[in-house]
Amino acid sequence: MAQTTAVEFQRSFGKFQHQAQREPVEITRHGRRELVLMSADHYDWLVAAAQRTHRTADAASVVVDAVRRAEMDPQHAKVDSLLK
Repeated sequence: MAQTTAVEFQRSFGKFQHQAQREPVEITRHGRRELVLMSADHYDWLVAAAQRTHRTADAASVVVDAVRRAEMDPQHAKVDSLLK
């Protein structure tokens, strides 16, 4: 993702507007991420993807069985122990 400061964004709005058509542009203020500029198409895709999410309770039994059988990677054993 492209990144710029808020000051540079203000100076070169047109440049970043065109860049955001290709990829999101992260805008920082005082070194902290504050905004992300993206194309309307990308935003619409994100909104549609969020609406396609499903409730766990509605998952197919094959998916539920697969999740039950899944095991945590050994490198994450500490996290796995917290979940039990």
